[in-house]
Amino acid sequence: MVPPREILMHVFAEPFEPFRIFTASGRTFDIRHPEFVQVGRSTLTVYTPTENNPDSPHQWEKLSFMLIESLAPVSTPAPPQGAS
Repeated sequence: MVPPREILMHVFAEPFEPFRIFTASGRTFDIRHPEFVQVGRSTLTVYTPTENNPDSPHQWEKLSFMLIESLAPVSTPAPPQGAS
């Protein structure tokens, strides 16, 4: 679990540096702008743009802090699917 304060440090960093969220299920979320994430009490709400259709409605996903394993700069490669 990544504590909310650590996520907040990344979101409010000056200058902002895009970062990647790694979850327990193996999914990753790239945060390329501080307005693409909202930190709540027990969840993180992440905006995920639709790559294939820019005219589609905005997509937001809620992530439990308990399921967030780590954070890293966006330049860090994602692990292969199925790897822990």
